[in-house]
Amino acid sequence: MRIQSLLALTTAGVLLLPLSVQAGAWPAGKKGDYLDQCITAAAAQPGMTMTTAKIHCDCGANAIEKNFTTQEIEQLDSRTGVDAALVKRAQDAVRAACAPKK
Repeated sequence: MRIQSLLALTTAGVLLLPLSVQAGAWPAGKKGDYLDQCITAAAAQPGMTMTTAKIHCDCGANAIEKNFTTQEIEQLDSRTGVDAALVKRAQDAVRAACAPKK
């Protein structure tokens, strides 16, 4: 169940997650949009509570802010498509930062 939930939450954040070595601020309004979309998608997963969804999505938002530039966040919110390799690296970054600790 945790793997399914993690995959669903990661997918929700795909639009906004690039991987970089420089931290950047969220573009105006983008963090709120990310959190809204992520929480909605996460809460729809079987066995997921709103509290757990919010905790995971806040973690993802913080990981983005710490690891990605503002320009990269904007690029991943592109309406014209996002590079698949960039999406994979973004998913890996969120998974590493936010996976449940064993």
